[in-house]
Amino acid sequence: MRDTSRRSVLTGMAAVIGGATAARAQHTNHGPMYERLNQAGRVDEPEAAKTQRVYDSPAPKAEKPGKWVDRAPLPLPRSEMAWATALGGKLHLVGGYGEQKVDRPYHHVYDPAADKWTDAAPLPLGANHVGVATIDRWLFAMGGFLGQNHTPHDQCFVYRGDSWHPIAKLPRACGAMSCIGFEDKIHCIGGAIGVGFEARRSVDWHLVYDPAMNAWSERAPLPTARDHTGIVAVGDRIHIIGGRVDSFHTNSNLHHTWESKEDRWRMRNPLPTARSGHGSVVVRNQIFCMGGEGTNKVFGQNEAYDVAADKWWQYAPMTTPRHGLGAVALGDTIYVAGGGPVMGGGFQSAVHEAFMLDG
Repeated sequence: MRDTSRRSVLTGMAAVIGGATAARAQHTNHGPMYERLNQAGRVDEPEAAKTQRVYDSPAPKAEKPGKWVDRAPLPLPRSEMAWATALGGKLHLVGGYGEQKVDRPYHHVYDPAADKWTDAAPLPLGANHVGVATIDRWLFAMGGFLGQNHTPHDQCFVYRGDSWHPIAKLPRACGAMSCIGFEDKIHCIGGAIGVGFEARRSVDWHLVYDPAMNAWSERAPLPTARDHTGIVAVGDRIHIIGGRVDSFHTNSNLHHTWESKEDRWRMRNPLPTARSGHGSVVVRNQIFCMGGEGTNKVFGQNEAYDVAADKWWQYAPMTTPRHGLGAVALGDTIYVAGGGPVMGGGFQSAVHEAFMLDG
């Protein structure tokens, strides 16, 4: 693949941070890219982002680190939306925080060929941390929170054409689940429950929706309850990576696979940087995990797991570290849109960047 980036991974942390700062300045071509949750109006990158972003990874460096480039920003700053998903060669972002509310029904669609965003039919029930996944030409939206990262609901919907239709409710209300289409069913794993933030706690649930039957069943639960995890499927396994146990103050580096033929979980090589609210996608048989947050930290790390070798590598870190973002692989390119530039939900961003491997 051609080298289309404006920078390479530089040696030494000072050089890395300096290079990222220079790249961030290019966003000014689009005007301010951020907005506060408690006040209307676009603003520049918050000062706290400069002290919270981190890039260092304990994983060995990949020989070809890859490159990040700017793409068309989101129509408006957003974060804590559904973990993004691909449908028909496009990126779909559903729900989340935006314009001073946490229960938005937004549905934005990105076309990489045109480098353009369009609006699609909004969710029937606005929420944040909605679980999304696809099977064939159908997009599913499962649960989510009505409050700020708390108070889940049990409503589920399927998107066909350009309209949403209700389907069987979740057996139990839940938000921040990791969802994926796998073997013609939707697997919703982990998540959090609790009415009000003080009652919030992670769960180990493994709920499975069968579209053919419009019904739910259960599989072996996660070995450790957690939410805000990464999820991908490779072959006959589902990978659950990282996440948090109740709070980002207790982030996890656990990496488990669900073995579909045995209905059991196995431990895999842990995520080098424990984090939650990160993106996870598969490109060239590697699982890339980028972004996320922790205590007073917003991660720029872009670490990839080589499935065949059971080994992690570090690639070029994100130009703009964020959490609660939308990440999708379309072909060999990873698109990362929106997200929070500082810990928590106080700021949203319209930043949209793409990662490309070298060669």
